[in-house]
This record gives sequence, structure tokens and C-alpha cells, in this order.
Amino acid sequence: MRLRKEMIARVSGKVVDRLVRRELVTDDADLEELRHRVARVIEADLSVEDRLNEEVKELLRDYQDEMDKSNVDYSRLFTMVKTKLARERNLVL
Repeated sequence: MRLRKEMIARVSGKVVDRLVRRELVTDDADLEELRHRVARVIEADLSVEDRLNEEVKELLRDYQDEMDKSNVDYSRLFTMVKTKLARERNLVL
């Protein structure tokens, strides 16, 4: 995950604050519970990319010998494979 828990809490708090200011959330809503829910959504979204990164690493590990023989740039290939898988799965990163 690219964001620390503290940053996720801060972002979720700001999201909820803006929802309240724009009157998209009623005053009687449990704002603390809403902050926790928003934080969980953010964490889940970030974990999608983490899982994709792990999957790409695993795929590339299987082809490490061929990549070494061909002098392929690992980071460029990683980005290409990740982009292709994300596009195939309709993921927004």
C-alpha cells in the first residue's frame, strides 16, 4: 500500500468533512463510522494495485531466465505487463 494508515485516516476525514459541508450527508449520521467506511474503501482500492503488482512480479519471476538472456529492462516490462493486465481487467490505477 502506498499510503500509511495515518494518511488514509486523514484523507477519509477530509472526504467526510466535504460531504458534510456540501450537505450530502445528514447531520444525524454517525460521522466516525462514515470515516471508517471511507477508509476501508480507500484501503481496498489501494490493495487492488498491490495485488496486481504481486501478480506481475510472480509472472515475471517465471520468465526471469529468458529476460536475463534477452537483456530486457525489468522495470519497463513490469510496467507493460501491469498496464496490460489492468486494461484487461478494467482496473483504474
